[in-house]
Amino acid sequence: MIRSNVVTGGGRGIGRAVAERLLRGGEGVVAIERDTEALAWVDGHPARGRVAAVAGDAADEVVAERAADRASAIGTLSGWVNNAAVFRDASLHSAPVQVVLDLIAGSLDAAVTGSAVAVRRFLAEGTGGAIVNVSSYQARQAVPGCLPYVTAKAAVEGLTRALAVEYGPYGIRANAAAPGSVATERYRDLLDAQGPEASARTEQEMGRLHPLGRVARPEEVAAVVVHLLSAEASFVNGATVPVDGGRSVLARDPEAAPAPIASAPRSRRTR
Repeated sequence: MIRSNVVTGGGRGIGRAVAERLLRGGEGVVAIERDTEALAWVDGHPARGRVAAVAGDAADEVVAERAADRASAIGTLSGWVNNAAVFRDASLHSAPVQVVLDLIAGSLDAAVTGSAVAVRRFLAEGTGGAIVNVSSYQARQAVPGCLPYVTAKAAVEGLTRALAVEYGPYGIRANAAAPGSVATERYRDLLDAQGPEASARTEQEMGRLHPLGRVARPEEVAAVVVHLLSAEASFVNGATVPVDGGRSVLARDPEAAPAPIASAPRSRRTR
């Protein structure tokens, strides 16, 4: 049977790029996405029979189990990519604590749920498998105003290490990919909303933040994720691989100087 995978947040951006790359490699994919419109790409896809969509919240165990069932119907469930996340900024001095906690959960819960379903399926089948969590450079290089996202992604990397040591003996590998800024639909919408002059300045600024002089393409992040899923990475376990063009090494950020507490924190985070 062919190898099959579940990709959360598979409707657009990095998630879709991962799904498309897996499909081009002859594997099966089930994409989970809350936005049903974003799943339209699955309909009529040339890889029909190897690709399916499940609409719903990746943090919902029922949704995750449904996706696992669909993936197992396509082939041997071998990989699970926890890519879904919530992008909304908040600070402890200006937002209710429960709002902050909910935002952290919005990016962390889906990774925990997906990992749990994947591990149980891998153990039940006795085939082993690979989990890849999509983290962020912000797990180690925080940006003011992004506390929920930073906290969640740091926890995702801790989850990755915990999975690696607990389930490695059963042939289950867990790794993470940590992108910098990525030219997803969200990034392009941000630029379009700014107008030509402001968007040009933003692109110049983003170029300065990344030693390679630009943001990543979703396909570049997908290439690393798919490699970590593959047998070629069979002895990579518990690692977080930066896919940020050197941004975390340069450690320069547009908001390195903290904004006054009285003003609302701003963020140019795009991953």
